[in-house]
Amino acid sequence: MQTEKKNSRKKSLPFILIILFIIGLLAGYFGYILYQRLMGPNVTSEQEYLYIPTGSGFEDLMQNIAENKIVKDTAGFRWVAEQKEYPSHVKPGKYKLEEGMNNRTLLNMLGAGLQEPVNLQFQNIRLKENFAAYLAKHLEPDSAAFSTILNDDSLAVKHGFTTENIFTMFIPNTYEFYWNTSVDDFFERMAAEYETFWNDERLARADSVGLSQIEVSILASIVKGEALHTDEMPEIAGLYINRLRRGMLLQADPTVIFATQDFSIRRVLNRHLRTPSPYNTYIHKGLPPGPIMMPSIASIDAVLNFNEHDYIYMCAKDDFSGYHNFATNVRDHLVNARKFQRALDERNIMQ
Repeated sequence: MQTEKKNSRKKSLPFILIILFIIGLLAGYFGYILYQRLMGPNVTSEQEYLYIPTGSGFEDLMQNIAENKIVKDTAGFRWVAEQKEYPSHVKPGKYKLEEGMNNRTLLNMLGAGLQEPVNLQFQNIRLKENFAAYLAKHLEPDSAAFSTILNDDSLAVKHGFTTENIFTMFIPNTYEFYWNTSVDDFFERMAAEYETFWNDERLARADSVGLSQIEVSILASIVKGEALHTDEMPEIAGLYINRLRRGMLLQADPTVIFATQDFSIRRVLNRHLRTPSPYNTYIHKGLPPGPIMMPSIASIDAVLNFNEHDYIYMCAKDDFSGYHNFATNVRDHLVNARKFQRALDERNIMQ
């Protein structure tokens, strides 16, 4: 009897070992699948960033990922997302992708909303529509949304501006934003940056010059338009302040070019000087109603710290260095002007 039991156990042992082996294989297989879904490389090199628009749900995200070939295995991504309860916690934004990133790392980043910041660097922008287009290129809202807020009378008045001089509120610099920043949040941030920029020292300087903050920035935009070299800005600013204080027309060529809206002009002609526009300082005294371009920090500070002198005339140098010849009287100015006109003729620059 005992011998039969021993023989039976010997016969069943291989079968048990086979079962255990199969179970081990299955455990290993499913363990491998689980590991691959969690830790295996899945993000492709197709896209550098994943953009999740505001208001997106999980299915919108899955469609986005599939269309842009963000991951190799969308089913695996979905499974891990569901295990981590991510579908109910989708956060909009711009997310930096790394080729070979696994699902767990990607979903940890998305779930925590760890966006890649956007650095906005704007300067030398002439028109609001150009600014709106630049912002729309780097932030989620479209250019129409930014144009609307830049032309919103009530919002401009709320912050002490008009829609004509609102450009003076935007101080060119480098600013860090998140891609999904709304137009309202962008505007409020810029308003706060403007208040920070106009510290007590700058306010005191503006008062000593006899100009408001907005007037300083409008004049600075003209100085910026005239100067190719930062070191000449205080000299140019002093000239225009002399003209303002004497009640003279500013007669600034950049304002004429802005009035024509033809920024290809290289030689301002008499017909340009007659352009009917409040921005044409050849026919209207004082400062124009708004800036002719976004003033730089250097040009603003040049107005606040202008060079004191007696110059009231200037003309570009005939060596095309970008610097100017300055004069205190018409006679000397005409000599300088003729030199520059001859240089233009020699280079066949007629318009």
